[in-house]
Amino acid sequence: MKQRDTKLPFDIDRVMELIASAVEPYPKAALFELAERGHTTAFEQLVACIISIRTLDETTLPVASGLFAHARTPEAVAGMDEEEIDRLIDPCTYHRQKAGTIREIARQVVEVHGGALPCDRDLLLGLRGVGPKCANLTLGIACGVPVISVDIHVHRITNRWGYVSATTPERTLAALEKVLPERYHVEINRILVPFGKHICTGQAPKCSVCPVLSYCAQVGVGRHR
Repeated sequence: MKQRDTKLPFDIDRVMELIASAVEPYPKAALFELAERGHTTAFEQLVACIISIRTLDETTLPVASGLFAHARTPEAVAGMDEEEIDRLIDPCTYHRQKAGTIREIARQVVEVHGGALPCDRDLLLGLRGVGPKCANLTLGIACGVPVISVDIHVHRITNRWGYVSATTPERTLAALEKVLPERYHVEINRILVPFGKHICTGQAPKCSVCPVLSYCAQVGVGRHR
């Protein structure tokens, strides 16, 4: 008998409800936490997302907060030396490259867009160092645009559920855009990041305490806890 045959019919509304409750005790995903702390502009969210690339949330949050304590507007960041930005974001991965990227984006926002980063996906993707994940997170959190951001957690978990079947985050994004209700387009990243870090982990997921085990097909799951 296939794993799915022993499960309840997949109910995305119920799954999202259960996971949202389960992750309440855990730290929020860094960009959502920054938004709650008042860093809600498109520029701040984009800069924080660039800092977060290949960097743990536990590092991203204090690093982004430290940078914003010194400069949080495009004008202020553009006025800094690249070396100063590098010093402030030093704990994150690829900090030297990111410092140059952040300063160049700030300069473009000031010189081309009058100091306000537009909520335009094509424009964001045209900026140096900005990919679909950061563009979509910025649009979703700062601009209220219902777009899906797929990181490693969203990719792994939605495929593990059997909700989609895709081999890369890019293909997972395309698949989710076809099936995920719009009301969850931003929410799915907010709740699946802590869920993926603390319960539905990459290696040996904690299936014994998973609130949605009865819905999950456990695709690709071998050893679990």
